[in-house]
Amino acid sequence: MDIPASPANKRSYTQILKSTALIGGSSVINVGFSIIRNKAMALLLGPEGIGLMGLYMSTADIAQTIAGMGVNPSGVRQIAAATGSNDAEQIARTAMVLRRVSVLLGLVGALLLFIFAAPIGRFTFGDTKHTAGMMLLSLAIFFQIIAGGQSALIQGMREISSLARMNVLGAFYSTVISIPLIYFFGADGVVASLVAVAAAMFVTSWWYSRNIRIRSVPLSLRQFRTETVSLLRLGLIFMISGVLTFGSAYAIRIIVLNENGFHAAGLYQAAWALGGLYAGFVLQAMGTDFYPRLTAVANDDDECNRLINEQTQVSILLAGPGLLATLTLAPLVLRIFYSPEFYAATDLLRWICLGMMLRIVAWPIGFIVLAKGAEKIFFWTEVAATVVHVGLAWLLVKNFGTVGAGAAFFGLYAWHSILIYWIARRMSGFRWSADNRRLVMIFLPLAGVVYAAFQFLPFWQAIALGCVATMATGLFSLRMLVTLIPPENLPAPIRSMVARFV
Repeated sequence: MDIPASPANKRSYTQILKSTALIGGSSVINVGFSIIRNKAMALLLGPEGIGLMGLYMSTADIAQTIAGMGVNPSGVRQIAAATGSNDAEQIARTAMVLRRVSVLLGLVGALLLFIFAAPIGRFTFGDTKHTAGMMLLSLAIFFQIIAGGQSALIQGMREISSLARMNVLGAFYSTVISIPLIYFFGADGVVASLVAVAAAMFVTSWWYSRNIRIRSVPLSLRQFRTETVSLLRLGLIFMISGVLTFGSAYAIRIIVLNENGFHAAGLYQAAWALGGLYAGFVLQAMGTDFYPRLTAVANDDDECNRLINEQTQVSILLAGPGLLATLTLAPLVLRIFYSPEFYAATDLLRWICLGMMLRIVAWPIGFIVLAKGAEKIFFWTEVAATVVHVGLAWLLVKNFGTVGAGAAFFGLYAWHSILIYWIARRMSGFRWSADNRRLVMIFLPLAGVVYAAFQFLPFWQAIALGCVATMATGLFSLRMLVTLIPPENLPAPIRSMVARFV
């Protein structure tokens, strides 16, 4: 079913683009910091050190997910639902419980990682040399969980500008804190930098969350228990999902490490970070603004389907050209962000770009499962995705080397896209709009053609083809995006620039 360009649709598209622009604008600044940070890390640590950092970060992600019990994404959903119904008392109760529970879980999570640092370090690295690092990492878990609870309140209230500022500050802290620590201490400063950045983000999230005016309501012990159980019941599903997601990322890094060593693990970490860099701001905007908006209308199937189609359309138009550019210029991107030592990750990065193209298409559809609170469906799709991803990685890395990890990511989303579309059809009668079907038939085959060109054509011919495809889709996307929003909402300089092309 086509979505008519009615005033209501244009307002909705404007909201999507506004929130994406806020998050995306902060992401542009983040990219600048990333270039500085990644270049410094690559020169100071090399591929082996980058691989070490990736393993510590994966361990922290899993520990935070388990200890956090999913209360942060659960809190976002609860606050967003209460906001949609204008229930100020429910918002206040959820916010109060979320903050208190986050502090408690942060303390418990840090303590458990500290106690089990030795076996976790031995499992991850194969020796006990990193036990002290794991013990220090427990502080990062404490700060991250509390900061996550404060960020959940900001996101649930849809304070997008505050989240954008926090993203910028997070990138700034990661750069100005990490580089000096790594410079003076080398690989021994990796964990200290993670802890320091987490502490800085804790202070930042506290500063912005305190500016949200939440009415004061009495909270009895019984109400606290009821709200906590409600958060944890849904949060458990989010926790399991997070463990599966981060667990699969952790498992794949272990597979790469065991098969090909720290150097290969560093190449994978670099390619993974760059593959998601451009698409990341679109995906982050979905979770930041689209998810709360979809949750607020979760009981209206027609409205849900309309919002999903709108988000899909904007996401493809924004991310498609950038992913084609990254796929085409992979060696240059690796040189800019890292160093010539990382050129071996070129094919790996291209496979990840292909997977990201599918991810951009599938992600908006998947949010309907979360918005409707379909816990069992959400759980089993996450289990299946983990089995497919890790299984493909184990098979392909063993047979094709590190590049097999990128091919496994592409295979995951080739399968997952079909599955999630079928689930959405069953849950809400969802169908792609005609516009989205056309976009999918343009961008996905074109990405495949550009990738194939690098396998079968001389390098410069493939580069030329990729650059032409990037420029053509970029102009096409610009033209389409301009037609989706009222001209008066565009700044005057952009209106005049667009007029030359549209």
